[in-house]
Amino acid sequence: MIIREARKPHTATAPVKVTEPSEKPLTPKSATYLVLRREENRQDAEADQELLAQLQAQQSELATAITLTQDFAALVRQRQPEQLESWLERAAQSALKAFERFANGLREDYEAVKAGVTLPWSTGPVEGHINRLKMLKRQMFGRANID
Repeated sequence: MIIREARKPHTATAPVKVTEPSEKPLTPKSATYLVLRREENRQDAEADQELLAQLQAQQSELATAITLTQDFAALVRQRQPEQLESWLERAAQSALKAFERFANGLREDYEAVKAGVTLPWSTGPVEGHINRLKMLKRQMFGRANID
C-alpha cells in the first residue's frame, strides 16, 4: 500500500519586484581599472578613494599589491628611473610571489627596463604593423593556417 502526501492547494503569491542594483559589482577587471586609473581621470574621486580604502583594509597582502601597483604605474608614467631600484627591492621582498617574479624578470633585463622608463620613445604605435608583417610572412611560407 502506497501512502501519498496530501498536496496543499496552490495559493497565489505576490510577484517579486526585481530592481537593478544601485551599484555595479566589483569585478577583477573593474578593480584593476580602479587601482591603475590616474587621479585626474577619476569621475567620482571620493567614491573611488573610499572603495580603494575598503579594498586595502580587507587584507594586508591586497594593500601591499595595490601600493606596489600604483607606485610602479607612477614610476613609469612620470619617468622616474631613480626610483626603479627601490621599487624592485620592495617588490622582491614582498610576500607576494607574483610581484617577486615580476621584479626578478625586470632585473634580468634591467638595462632595457631602465631605458624604457627613461627614454620617451615607444614602439607601441608600430606593434600592429609588425604583427601584420609577420602574419604576411607566415602566409608566404604556408604556415599561417587556422590550426
